[in-house]
Amino acid sequence: MSPRQIEVSEPRQVGITELVLRDAHQSLMATRMAMEDMIDACADIDAAGYWSVECWGGATYDACIRFLNEDPWQRLRTFRELLPNSRLQMLLRGQNLLGYRHYNDEVVDRFVDKSAENGMDVFRVFDAMNDPRNLEHAMAAVKKAGKHAQGTICYTISPVHTTEGYVKLAGQLLDMGADSIAFKDMAALLKPQPAYDIVKGIKDTYGSDVQINVHCHSTTGVTQVSLMKAIEAGADVVDTAVSSMSLGPGHNPTESVVEMLEGTGYTTGLDLDRVLKIRDHFKKIRPKYADFESKTLVDTNIFKSQIPGGMLSNMESQLRAQGAEARIDEVMNMVPVCRKDAGYPPLVTPSSQIVGTQAVFNVLMGPYKVMTGEFADMMLGYYGASPAERNPEIIKQAAAQAKKDPIDVRPADLLEPEWDKLVSEASALQGFDGTEEDVLTYALFPGVASTFFENRSKGPKSVAKSEAQLKAEAEGKASTALNGPITYSVTVNGASHTVAVEPA
Repeated sequence: MSPRQIEVSEPRQVGITELVLRDAHQSLMATRMAMEDMIDACADIDAAGYWSVECWGGATYDACIRFLNEDPWQRLRTFRELLPNSRLQMLLRGQNLLGYRHYNDEVVDRFVDKSAENGMDVFRVFDAMNDPRNLEHAMAAVKKAGKHAQGTICYTISPVHTTEGYVKLAGQLLDMGADSIAFKDMAALLKPQPAYDIVKGIKDTYGSDVQINVHCHSTTGVTQVSLMKAIEAGADVVDTAVSSMSLGPGHNPTESVVEMLEGTGYTTGLDLDRVLKIRDHFKKIRPKYADFESKTLVDTNIFKSQIPGGMLSNMESQLRAQGAEARIDEVMNMVPVCRKDAGYPPLVTPSSQIVGTQAVFNVLMGPYKVMTGEFADMMLGYYGASPAERNPEIIKQAAAQAKKDPIDVRPADLLEPEWDKLVSEASALQGFDGTEEDVLTYALFPGVASTFFENRSKGPKSVAKSEAQLKAEAEGKASTALNGPITYSVTVNGASHTVAVEPA
């Protein structure tokens, strides 16, 4: 065959999940973005050609009612209306739903049903302990609702975590009926070679038709290469965020991944002109939330501590409240100790907060002199099975403090039916609207729901800076630049001096 007769195969399509409406602002600016700042980008997002658009779940539900006086169900319905051609995707914490405890199976069923009814298509279901038993019921509820159940593996590194173990876990999720497998790297720990090995292992073991979605944060600076290696190994979809809402503790830029694949055997098929319009929209929006911005750009210390950005900021605030900010390095060194004692759980909500808070207590008061109720429950199995054996001495101490025995059953099996009680309690609150959605809001955040219901009629409350505030700040900086002192470096007799000269 002559060179002119060589056939050129079509590039393989790699789907993109756009994160700008959920995880991007959760990671970069503490989930504070108001719905009003997302609406004008939706037409371009809907037309850009994404595999899915993540827009709900995670911490957005909590932030809506706690900070923004916004009904999260109305947010979902608005996205459904504005993104009619897109798969809407959410992050669901398995048996924890979007709260911080396990819920009775009926509550899980009702939450999934209502989420589907209000417009959700793809449910990315994960568990902080990677315990499949905590995923099974939620995934079954998604399947029953006729929606896409994405079984999720949280990636972490420890002496007990191996490629073979992750491949086995993927098989357990597929046996539960997972429509796809998500590989979730919440702390930017996934290096290129493990990314390749794990994706290829899943494909080789269970078949090339198993859909694998890969989610990475960018905090350590290595994970865009990891996405490339995952794609080479057969990954079908990767998660990104438009460049104006990316990097740092956020994610890899959508446009960068599109450009990275140019000239390879892969393509995203995205309409880049639309993506650039989305970028430009959020470039204008982002400065409004500067007060909530993370200061982290690149942090390779995470490979040692495995502390995600949100967990680090939480520990810093706890230490600041005790006047002990200077002890942050001690806490950083204590986190791996607590994690080992707890059986090496992945550090993701809520396990990251539980382990991080215990590390703070250990440093301030002495190792396990005071144990939080949540850490005691984790040691006793009430959050699920841990990847490795837990420290038996700490288990005894936890049992004595909590006055209950360790368990090895699925935690939700011990829960009594609670729906009728939740309905009764929610109904007594001022501003309750009588819907199942409101009952679910109360179930997830009982301490916050009452204030939200009472104030909901006042309408959403943005915490962003206004255009006028941004303009005033810019003018102030310009004025300082023009009228402030001018600094010169002056050399006298071979010695360099810095001189500040005030304008006349």
